[in-house]
Amino acid sequence: MNPRSHSWGNRGGRGTLAAALALIAVVLSGCSAERPDGLGSPPPSSVSTVETPAAQALPRSVPAWVDVPRIGARSSLVPLGLNPDRTVAVPPVDEPMQAGWYEYSPTPGETGPAVILGHVDGAGEDGIFARLHELEAGDEIRVGRSDGSVARFVVARMAREPKSAFPADEVYGNTEGPELRLITCGGEFDAAADSYRDNIIAFATFTGTVGKSRTE
Repeated sequence: MNPRSHSWGNRGGRGTLAAALALIAVVLSGCSAERPDGLGSPPPSSVSTVETPAAQALPRSVPAWVDVPRIGARSSLVPLGLNPDRTVAVPPVDEPMQAGWYEYSPTPGETGPAVILGHVDGAGEDGIFARLHELEAGDEIRVGRSDGSVARFVVARMAREPKSAFPADEVYGNTEGPELRLITCGGEFDAAADSYRDNIIAFATFTGTVGKSRTE
């Protein structure tokens, strides 16, 4: 993931799918040229899924941090808006361990799909989501919110999708309850395009709140 040519959708459950599709031309197209060794090359998407009834939605509260215990991914969250060309702003590639929340998606715990983005690598180092492809259905994700609550999500399924066929409707489309998507790059590295060919996407369902927020 790098600062070039990153396009995402609009506000998930608060916007229209058409608007989301209009914004998504290329998804995390650069990611990084630092690791052409296939770090982001997971096996085909798992067919296993976990169906977890969504808990009651929370009011809006900006997320402060994300914690994915299974892969040791812990980061504060910076808000990510849109660049003047309508592509998404991403965390600096020279800070590959920094994750960001797409601020035109719902906040984690609100109805709709909240979206958190992270690099697979950058600046010659692993990124915050270098191991995202290792997640499995049933794994836990926690997001600390600025209101002091901690939203808990459970991975429902994993997907590896070519950037040329990014599943915009599944990622950004309206949902009945609160959901979460974690996204990074993956697949083979295309040296000519200076980009990984695929995106790795974790689809997760909100299960409620746990504990109290902590400072990252």
